[in-house]
Amino acid sequence: MFKITRFNWLRRKKILSFLVISSIISSFLFINPDPASAASGGRIGGGSFQSPSPRTQTYGGYGGNNFRGYGSGYRGGGIGFPFLLPIFGFGGGGIFGFLILMSIIGVIVNSFKNSANFSNSSNNLIVSQSTNPSKVSLIQFQIGLLASAKDIQVKLRELASSSNTSTSSGLQRVLQDTTLALLRKPELWVYSNIETGAVPFASAESTFNRISITERSKLKAELTSNYAGQKSTSTNHESNPGDSDSTNEYIAITLLVATKKDLKLNNSANNEQIAEALRLLGSISSNDLIAIEIIWQPDGEGETLREEELITQYPNLKHL
Repeated sequence: MFKITRFNWLRRKKILSFLVISSIISSFLFINPDPASAASGGRIGGGSFQSPSPRTQTYGGYGGNNFRGYGSGYRGGGIGFPFLLPIFGFGGGGIFGFLILMSIIGVIVNSFKNSANFSNSSNNLIVSQSTNPSKVSLIQFQIGLLASAKDIQVKLRELASSSNTSTSSGLQRVLQDTTLALLRKPELWVYSNIETGAVPFASAESTFNRISITERSKLKAELTSNYAGQKSTSTNHESNPGDSDSTNEYIAITLLVATKKDLKLNNSANNEQIAEALRLLGSISSNDLIAIEIIWQPDGEGETLREEELITQYPNLKHL
């Protein structure tokens, strides 16, 4: 009788949690940025979310809260809404946070489905255990630079041309050189936005890819690309970007990072916090780095990104 009552209580708790989370999703559906592409851009990155071979371990009969499932990294005993709050840490309430929320919802829904298959018998259970991290930190760092920072565009093109993006050490070099290039030009920083979040390993790759697609869709075309060792360069631009008005035109750069390291970066809109965030990103070791993507625009000859276009396409940017 006690077991039946406990099962019903856990079931009600999960249903209530699902309803609360569904209401949160509904509130995020009003966020639907769909800006028109203003300029072409470039892209560098790569990484691997592949899982190592799992280990197996045999457990005795299932006894309430002793079971720990594979993949999610969360403890059993019912998944309630409050656990969502400390895992976020993203700021701005934009599409980045929405996609992270959706990935966690997906893991929760899968855990509900899996729990329906659990048996209360005393038979032994063989559970796969992985050496994957239970969570992956995702960081999206965006900065708006004055268009006079053309040497940073040139640096990114050089990195795209020379970097080996098929290895962790090569990606670490790209991340470090990019952060160094930005740190050396603080006088050109005008806008910034930093968002961080943690997602279960099982949904990290799909979340990373969705955020990447969202940012890449802002580009009219990718003239420069070096991703996972695959390089391509359009002949539509020369070695130097086109002439721009350095006071009313901008360069937008996005750094998207997936790491095993638990990084909680401050989103304050001031130069000191931006510099500290860049130093932390640049110091991530190749062992902790899972994937990166660096996206910038404009990249085409004579293309510009005016202030109104910058704000429209990157609405979460804050003026420094």
